[in-house]
Amino acid sequence: MSFKRLDPEDISISAESVVTPLWSTNNIELSTFFTSSNQVASTGDFFYRIYDKDVSSDLTAVAQLGLTFGNKQGSGSVFYTANIPGKSPSATIFGQYRNLVFGDEDTNFNFQAQSSDHIYVITVDRARYKEKLLPGSFNLKLSGSAGKTLHLTDNSEVLSTISYVDSGRVYDIVSGSSGRPYSGSGYNLSGGSYGKLLPDVGIIILNGKALDASTADGLSLGTGLASNTDGVNIQKLFNAIKKGASFKSQAEETVSSNYIFVRVRNSEYNYTTNPSAITGSGELRWDVMINTPQSYITTIGLYNDNNELLGVAKLSKPLLKDFNKEALVRIKLDY
Repeated sequence: MSFKRLDPEDISISAESVVTPLWSTNNIELSTFFTSSNQVASTGDFFYRIYDKDVSSDLTAVAQLGLTFGNKQGSGSVFYTANIPGKSPSATIFGQYRNLVFGDEDTNFNFQAQSSDHIYVITVDRARYKEKLLPGSFNLKLSGSAGKTLHLTDNSEVLSTISYVDSGRVYDIVSGSSGRPYSGSGYNLSGGSYGKLLPDVGIIILNGKALDASTADGLSLGTGLASNTDGVNIQKLFNAIKKGASFKSQAEETVSSNYIFVRVRNSEYNYTTNPSAITGSGELRWDVMINTPQSYITTIGLYNDNNELLGVAKLSKPLLKDFNKEALVRIKLDY
């Protein structure tokens, strides 16, 4: 085994963005949506976990989304304790996402010029979006019980500047397709928007007030906001998503690559270091190895300054080396 120190110019670092389909089916569009009756029965007051297949009959079903509902005053769900008003699953969810998005417990959800005390939240399963969602690829179709349909996207394609909150980048959700709002009705919502897309944490916050509107810009979702009453609101959002049967998006991640160039000059690595080629008296067993030596490069090890092995690169086939040949081996490390 022979060692050679790498020079600074032998190492190059690069990064590239890799875009992949969001869903476990390796498709951009998810069109089938199922819940688990066991999960809904146990924790359905807080959230629904959404699968791509029927969990009760298909063992290959994989979780894709989470759905939940939050209300600032705790309305739309039953209080934890009857004599403590306002303390309910919907209040817990509202506070959880307010703290996650904004980093404090006082900021309210404002959708452009429109505020809402009740929100619907779609969380993409962590394994699905990897590093982040790809802005402009978000397309969600919602269908209401009154026959209304909304096609939602983010407004990333028409923005000149990007806004940030505590959880990263934030885009408005508008009526449109592939990052562009439709012109005319359905975009401004009298100064508001349908929600917020937070691609860096895989979260979509939907404006409950906008979804409940019975105008042409709304969905007539019918959120139940009675105090200390189960409004079955998560089920209402699930029904709208299932009936719409189309959720398109893509995942994006930055892959950093470290390229290491190992240069083998004609005068280097021509003699074997295999001890079986040496006799007990220290001489080469074969005279041909004296004047016309040959060796085969099969493996390259990467060591630190303490002579500790950090990585191994194996060639696809042995590389013949002698005084008439030089070699350049490029090693790529992705992380």
